[in-house]
Amino acid sequence: MRDHFDVVVVGAGAAGIAALRRLTAAGVDAVALEARDRVGGRAHTITTAAGFPVDCGAGWVHSADENPLAGPIAAAGFTLDRSPPHWMKQAFNRDFSEAEQRAYRAAFNALDERLTAAAKTGVDRPASDFFEPNGRWNPLLDAFSSYYNGAEFEAVSVLDYAAYEDSGVNWRVREGYGAAVASFAALDHVITGCPVTTIHHDGAELTLDTGKGRITARAVIVCVPTPALAKGGLTFSPGLPDKAQAAAGLPLGLADKVFIGLDAPDDLPLEGHLFGHKDRTATASYHLRPFGRPYIEAFLGGACARDLEAAGAGAMADFCLQELGELLGSDVGRRLHVLGETHWAADPWALGSYSHALPGHMGDRAVLAAPVEDRIFFAGEATHATFYSTVHGAWPSGERAADEVLAALA
Repeated sequence: MRDHFDVVVVGAGAAGIAALRRLTAAGVDAVALEARDRVGGRAHTITTAAGFPVDCGAGWVHSADENPLAGPIAAAGFTLDRSPPHWMKQAFNRDFSEAEQRAYRAAFNALDERLTAAAKTGVDRPASDFFEPNGRWNPLLDAFSSYYNGAEFEAVSVLDYAAYEDSGVNWRVREGYGAAVASFAALDHVITGCPVTTIHHDGAELTLDTGKGRITARAVIVCVPTPALAKGGLTFSPGLPDKAQAAAGLPLGLADKVFIGLDAPDDLPLEGHLFGHKDRTATASYHLRPFGRPYIEAFLGGACARDLEAAGAGAMADFCLQELGELLGSDVGRRLHVLGETHWAADPWALGSYSHALPGHMGDRAVLAAPVEDRIFFAGEATHATFYSTVHGAWPSGERAADEVLAALA
């Protein structure tokens, strides 16, 4: 590896890929250093033993009608599936009657209206403060938050929650969202297996300590998860306490998945959905036969996912198999087999799934995004004010940081 570049991008997830593309298109001598042996970060597609692709992380192209990646993904030859999700419905009305589902959706809409109204006051509070007291649907609403925010509503800022923009249109990529994101990487400018541990900014040039030796650069774009900044996985010399504090206010929630194969797929509807339980927060959300394929994609989030990760490999799968057996009956349960499960909190280069602002910390997104000395720049979904927690938030943040670098170098 060379020991000097004009610009080094630290991390080759969606933000890092976008930043590197922008820089190389402008003719800048740039490289991305990625700790993993692959690109894409938390947008990661694998092929199961059954022969079809699944997305371990990002899977939905949110706000697809406005998403800047939707067009390029299609132009690159990937297939966009426009089938709408059925997250609020219960297949077969199993253990969840139509009347109960309507009541739950009404409770969800009422909570959303209260949160929107609360945000207009400008006073930040935990979103859970706006639950209906002793409301029947509060546990399931918190389960929703665990999938959506990666954390229960008590850890979510009202102001930040209200700032998120979503058109409500959600598509998927048949070949895998992670595969599409990775396909955009300028691989001849990426060095994998090369973690960066310290960035020194006390000299005329920046010096980076990496897993493959020291290198220097005129500018750096930092595209690492917030826990790496908050907990010292990536340090600065001299230190940048404001960045560490901002990152701590934007912790990564946790959303994990379990992939369960179906020996008799016709038992279940195409693109169906089930909640495991309607009366508790520690439950999974099940997407039945995505793309018509013979499997179930289970989502677990928040404290439930953390506890199951801590219980060890297989605990999440066992949890889901038990819920599905209770829902669908032992006959169907015997025809299920585990294809895999994710462990994003245990991943040393992720340490979680996506950012949520703690109550009182919405402003930390702007603090984290601000450049330092006009030569250290920051990108990633946590730095986006309105599209945080998404690929289409990470991507423009990388382009924004690259534009800041180009202006500084000019």
